[in-house]
Amino acid sequence: MRRRILLAILLAVAVTACALGIPLGYASFQVVESLTREDLAARAQQIAATLDDTIASGQPVDLSDVQLAVPTGGRLVVELAAGEERTLGPDLPGDTVTEEVPIVHQGRVRLSVDAGPMHTRQAQVAALVALVVIGTVGIGTLVAMVTARRLARPLRHVADRASRLGAGDFRLDRTRYDVAELDSVAEALDTSATALAQLVQRERELVGDVSHQLRSRLTALQLRLETLVAIGDEEAAAEAQAALEQAERLADVLDDMLAATREARAAGAEPVDLGRELVTIADEWRPPLRAAGRSLKVKVPQGLLAKVSPARLREAVGVLLDNALRHGAGTVSLSARSGDGALNTETVVIEVSDSGGGVPDELAAHIFERGVSGSGSTGLGLALARALIDSDGGRLELSTARPPTFTLFLPVPRAADVRGVRWPTERAPR
Repeated sequence: MRRRILLAILLAVAVTACALGIPLGYASFQVVESLTREDLAARAQQIAATLDDTIASGQPVDLSDVQLAVPTGGRLVVELAAGEERTLGPDLPGDTVTEEVPIVHQGRVRLSVDAGPMHTRQAQVAALVALVVIGTVGIGTLVAMVTARRLARPLRHVADRASRLGAGDFRLDRTRYDVAELDSVAEALDTSATALAQLVQRERELVGDVSHQLRSRLTALQLRLETLVAIGDEEAAAEAQAALEQAERLADVLDDMLAATREARAAGAEPVDLGRELVTIADEWRPPLRAAGRSLKVKVPQGLLAKVSPARLREAVGVLLDNALRHGAGTVSLSARSGDGALNTETVVIEVSDSGGGVPDELAAHIFERGVSGSGSTGLGLALARALIDSDGGRLELSTARPPTFTLFLPVPRAADVRGVRWPTERAPR
């Protein structure tokens, strides 16, 4: 992109410089020659008028009377009546510039000078024009480079943001470029990121609600079928047993579909070393915390892995640290440990806490809803952080309101996933 912009501007500058420089150079040649000839013509006219006065008064023609009008190194040839010719000055072999003027009382005045000085002046003017053209191209190149950099960098940044958004990275980016059109695109991307994050969050909540309801109904159905299996009627018990088996298969299919949905949503997730990733995130947030007179403590065991998209993890933890910086107090703690999540699924737990006043009781149940804030902020950060973690198959919760402790529950990568490094990007339910 930058190269294309640079080449386009340079081409425009070069075409403009040539379109103006070539005619200007040609005109300068003509002007120098015209000025030289006009000077010769004026001198020859002056000489002719002087000689005409001399002839009219009957005095003999003496060229020394007009010597001052002859240019240095020039040659004067005067043709008088009856073919008489008088000369003044050296012979001029080679290229010359000559002007002829008639004498009223018969005769002609021919004044010549060497063309070398005129050609020299023409070359000097041409060199000056060339320098102007080169200077124009140079300035145009500089302007092109600055313009290309100013346009190409924001365009690449916007393209990267669009790619990340398409890959499920819903982080907001407040970078603006002082270009109205690009800033409008950036605003649209921020709006789209927020809308997509909320959509993903609602989708996950819907899937969770639907799965909960289906599981509840299947469990009730299985209990009733188990009761029917125990009755004395063998035929009815056999039918009940067959129905119970079908219900169990349906439960297995439901589990597989939910697992496939979670894995498809977390296509960008990969095994991440939390010991390295969280320390890197902490290093980014220590300066603003230190500027506020606060500190950040990190406690992460070595070799602790989690399945998550690094960009989403950085954004989610960044939101929590920013929340602690803006609304909390005292030392901020960032820790990670192994834990057991719901349904006996092995998880990794990341906690962010501080020593502030905590979350008011009336806000605790709604803290992750969009627009909910207890201190006048936009109320988008926590909702976005939860959506980002949800999109990787994890969960973000407010564990305790006082002191405020936010907890991320992330899945642990399987052995096969660790060896393959990247998680499969496509999953199909059985």
